[in-house]
Amino acid sequence: MVDHRRLGRELELFHADPLSGAGLPIWLPAGAAARHAIEEYVRELERRAGYQHVYSPPLGKRELFERSGHLPYFADDMFPPMKISEDDEFVLRPALCPHHCLVFGARGRSYRELPLRIGELGGMYRSERSGVLGGLSRVRAIWLNDAHNFCTLEQVGAEVAEILELIRTAHAALGVRPAGFRLSLRGPGEKYVGDEQEWNRAENLLREALDAAGQPYVEAAGEAAFYGPKIDIQTQDPAGRESTISTIQLDFDKAARFDLSYMDSNGQARRPVIVHRSLVGSMERLFAYLIEVHEGGFPLWYAPVQLEVLPVGPEQHDVAAAFARTAVEAGLRAELAPDGSLGARVRAAARRRVPYAAVIGAREAAEGQVSLRLRDGRALDPMPAPSALALLTESVAAHSVQLLPAV
Repeated sequence: MVDHRRLGRELELFHADPLSGAGLPIWLPAGAAARHAIEEYVRELERRAGYQHVYSPPLGKRELFERSGHLPYFADDMFPPMKISEDDEFVLRPALCPHHCLVFGARGRSYRELPLRIGELGGMYRSERSGVLGGLSRVRAIWLNDAHNFCTLEQVGAEVAEILELIRTAHAALGVRPAGFRLSLRGPGEKYVGDEQEWNRAENLLREALDAAGQPYVEAAGEAAFYGPKIDIQTQDPAGRESTISTIQLDFDKAARFDLSYMDSNGQARRPVIVHRSLVGSMERLFAYLIEVHEGGFPLWYAPVQLEVLPVGPEQHDVAAAFARTAVEAGLRAELAPDGSLGARVRAAARRRVPYAAVIGAREAAEGQVSLRLRDGRALDPMPAPSALALLTESVAAHSVQLLPAV
């Protein structure tokens, strides 16, 4: 069975050290390179869709999370408050939405600004029990691709539709294969805030958005967030276990808690609706899935090393080194591997799941060419070095999951 924990060790993507603590993985250089590529892609995708990105601290005063409702309704999943002084307590945040509410409330807002889409790849912390922690799939330190879209009630349907389309785009580029869509609703008990009318309205809005998109889904009572219903996009690991990777949540609660308002076209103060959304979820859970679904062989655009340059012999070393430098300057993650037999180096690159190896022998060096070999065993005819770089950079720019561009 494919296990991201084993592959993570073998490919040196991340490290779990008892001295760091359970559920607190360390991203090694290879994993960090792949993660950075995805973070850049998602930020740019969001920027083009009108999102404004912010930075906010991963902790806040106790009063912030009392007001947001997290301490009254979510405390079991939070780390205990840290007392700094008799009157000052701080809490590691379990979510980014309280800080994004402060962003909205930093000044007065007009209806002309809505929808206001505030995005962040930010850190948060959950006090998970040690027995449920595992690799990257369940952790205590979480880096979440998050955003909060502040909009009018009339804009909710269009916002959810656009978010669904952004999720499809991101999933296609990453190679995510959703196992199903779930509409997570209230269940019995007192763990939910808000009144019956608001919940019914929020649930119906999400149903209408899914129906309008022609998206099949199942309803799951008791799986809603404490402040509102949500659309959860599920994935499945090789053992058949489901987890949520992307989510859209509708919130009629926090705008009132933080006294957020905008001025409508008549000069009247109105409460915004908050759409919480994550296109690809947390970096940790996303990579647990991606490592397994791709068996460690990531698409070219976010592979840790995209190109390994292999001189056949010492005579080609300088030409190969110059080509590797040119590849790096062109934006590729390229490395030079000069030592050992050529066959051993080709096999080593394949074991490391490097998408491309560029072989440079005497003929290639003399003619300014390289021979590209793919990790799946295919080999391309020798081509001019600039053409080889163009092939790779164009594929990276297209964010294709295929090693070779479609003809």
